[in-house]
Amino acid sequence: MSQAPDMPRMPSPSRVIARFAVRLALLIGFAAFASVGFGRSLAALLWMSIILCALAGLVRREPAFGAALNHWDEAVAFGALFALVHIANGVA
Repeated sequence: MSQAPDMPRMPSPSRVIARFAVRLALLIGFAAFASVGFGRSLAALLWMSIILCALAGLVRREPAFGAALNHWDEAVAFGALFALVHIANGVA
């Protein structure tokens, strides 16, 4: 008898949003004390978060356009914030 492959468990949307909020608060906290300036350090930290969330999505084999929130959605949200910070740094 063959077993079906284990399906990855999808966390609840509120848990994913809470995880995103905690990560964002940590990034803002670290960027506030950076020596190169808040905007530049926040942009660098957001860029690293995009890469880490994408890698987590790959490793966990999460669907990129699934119905549930996952690491790929976090990567997109961090990407949007990175774009906003990058634009704000260019204007300032």
